Amino acid sequence: MLSGLIWIPVLGAILVAFWPQTLASHRYRTLALIFAVITLGLSVVLSSQFIQLEPGQQFQEALPWLDNLGLTYRLGVDGLSLPLVLMNCLLTGVAIYSSDEEIRRPRLYYGLLLLLSAAVTGAFLAQNLLLFFLFYEVELIPLYLLIAIWGGARRGYAATKFLIYTAISGVLVLASYFGLAWLSGSFNFDYETVIAHTLPMGQQVVLLSLLLVGFGIKVPLFPFHTWLPDAHVEASTPMSVMLAGVLLKLGTYGLLRFGYGLFPDAWQVIAPWLASWAVVSVLYGALAAIAQTDMKKMVAYSSIAHMGYVLLAMAAATPLSLVGTLMQMISHGLISAMLFLLVGVVYSKAGSRDLNVVRGLLNPERGLPLIGTLMIVGVMASAGIPGMVGFIAEFVVFRGSFPVFPVQTLLCMVGTGLTAVYFLLLMNRAFFGRLSEAVENLPPVTWRDRAPAIFLAVLIVVLGIQPNWLTTWGETTITALAPVSTTVVVKATPIPEVVDPTEKLLKESLLTSSAAIALEEN
Repeated sequence: MLSGLIWIPVLGAILVAFWPQTLASHRYRTLALIFAVITLGLSVVLSSQFIQLEPGQQFQEALPWLDNLGLTYRLGVDGLSLPLVLMNCLLTGVAIYSSDEEIRRPRLYYGLLLLLSAAVTGAFLAQNLLLFFLFYEVELIPLYLLIAIWGGARRGYAATKFLIYTAISGVLVLASYFGLAWLSGSFNFDYETVIAHTLPMGQQVVLLSLLLVGFGIKVPLFPFHTWLPDAHVEASTPMSVMLAGVLLKLGTYGLLRFGYGLFPDAWQVIAPWLASWAVVSVLYGALAAIAQTDMKKMVAYSSIAHMGYVLLAMAAATPLSLVGTLMQMISHGLISAMLFLLVGVVYSKAGSRDLNVVRGLLNPERGLPLIGTLMIVGVMASAGIPGMVGFIAEFVVFRGSFPVFPVQTLLCMVGTGLTAVYFLLLMNRAFFGRLSEAVENLPPVTWRDRAPAIFLAVLIVVLGIQPNWLTTWGETTITALAPVSTTVVVKATPIPEVVDPTEKLLKESLLTSSAAIALEEN
């Protein structure tokens, strides 16, 4: 079943890419969407059969491949990877559905999109370090091409910058894996085998540092973030959905699975530094977002800030904060995807994302009132307003992190306040006030434009009301990841013996009589 999640999109990519040029552009979109829906349905079936109380890997598949190199085709899914696989399948469908019906070179476009989805799923399911690295690198190729061919005016620069940064990320991750094999003396890269190795603290810190920088680029965390705003600005809307919704989660997933999972002792040693790093990322991302006038770039910088919350929760590494890590990843994936969809609609109708140009879009007659309303829902969710999934995710992160890092947690909470500031600026400038002359004659917005954002908005509200659905699959697995030292041990309080007063007096009299008899005998 797990292989189906990878190879069905690959089959779809091949079929779409090599289909004869006899169909209209939107027919290729429909064909790609069919494969995306099949994959999503398979992931739903998988989740229905998943045993929630089992913390280990399930549905494991293993095939020998290049055993001499330590590379095996080993797949598995647990409570950490399953929600991310579901989100990837869901957002792939959303990205395909929201793509332009008349897009240029549709066969290549949809083929690359399906290939990207397959590679991301493979990375989440890989149980061999080299297999994970292969999927981690393979997804770079379709994403690079999707930005470079269908991006904006500076797409070449943005795509090249993205490729260089993320390629360096892959090199550092691979160096850490090879270092682990070399120092442990075993070139078996299966995760279950590697996790059993024990290295001296100094070596652990060095290898963990490589992973932190490697995955820190992917997340991205300050100061390795500079590729992200350029990539988002130049990427098309569906690519921004995939980039923010899914691909950034490869970095946070890698930090938790491989950074924390392989080197828990070293992680505990440098955890205070990681918490401080999270604070810097949160505050920098929020302040940079305030300074932006491009709506898309503002949302991009907000991602840097929100990914800092994930690092803070990982640094604390309490059972509750680690659950918050998964919740924040899902929450950010859904909210950022929705925001980028809405910004894309504004750009396609108004022709600009500049806050100095677009104003008054909430005008009920000539503006984009429903899009503006959905934007209000999105920014409220991102700012952590109660009733939305963003609130409960951030609350769990802060509640779980505060006992370990109170100062850093409070500073990150300041970042939440700044989120409200920059999104209020966005709403005030773009949606309130008088409709600017530049956007007076807007083309109509169809329900096809609105449907993906409405669907995500409903999901954001429902998961905000029922947050336990977010943790249904992951809580057992993530709780098992938490260090034993942080596990709360409840000691039973001795219950005082209840003695009947009459019985007590009788016992005392018998003892007194026995003592008197003993004295007389002596």
